[in-house]
Amino acid sequence: MLPFVLLASRAEDLAADGEYEQFLSCGGLTPEQLVRVRLEAGPMPRLDLDAISGVIVGGSPFDAGAAHKSPLQLRVEAEMSALLDEAVARDLPFLGACYGVGTLGVHQGGVVDRTYGEPIGAVRVSLTDEGRADPLLADLPDEFDAFVGHKEACRVLPPDAVLLANSPACPVQMFRVRSNLYATQFHPELDTAGIVTRLTIYRDYGYYAPDELDEVVARVRSATVTEPHRIVAAFVRRYARD
Repeated sequence: MLPFVLLASRAEDLAADGEYEQFLSCGGLTPEQLVRVRLEAGPMPRLDLDAISGVIVGGSPFDAGAAHKSPLQLRVEAEMSALLDEAVARDLPFLGACYGVGTLGVHQGGVVDRTYGEPIGAVRVSLTDEGRADPLLADLPDEFDAFVGHKEACRVLPPDAVLLANSPACPVQMFRVRSNLYATQFHPELDTAGIVTRLTIYRDYGYYAPDELDEVVARVRSATVTEPHRIVAAFVRRYARD
């Protein structure tokens, strides 16, 4: 099987390694089948898109709509944009989790800002008619709970995108571009243990008041999130190729 590539940009090793393990587990992949590139550690290498099954983009502390961006963020955004130029032209299998909205959405002409940010926790996600018809979501119920936690979200859908899912406080939870490029606002890879780990790591990143950590942990521990990982598994099944 040709490998998938995970493009990651989390600087903290514990968060980066946890995210990698979660994608491996959800996708039923081995490390040889999911090659990780840590973009915060150095420039993106040239990817031979003929030699991979697809691209997965993990979450990121970067804010696409930030007024002031670090040189690191500007470099990563430029590299992602160049990759997406080719990926969209090829209709290359692409799954962007959370930061995927900020990359694919902006690249395709959507508007990402702070209008529809959601606090960390589980939300009820609903599939649209197009979502229920999409092969990547065929195994999911019409409604399911998923973990979120984002300061930004897509306020205006890209003009050529298909809306696949929404939630009460966030009108764009998942969309598709062309036939094979997907972005989710929620985290399809996260389980309870994974989000609790991230809560501790990102305590001082402005997602919640630091003195609310115990309260937020209790809230996510009380949630039952079982379905979103099926999206990662379906992506791997559909696009893995020899």
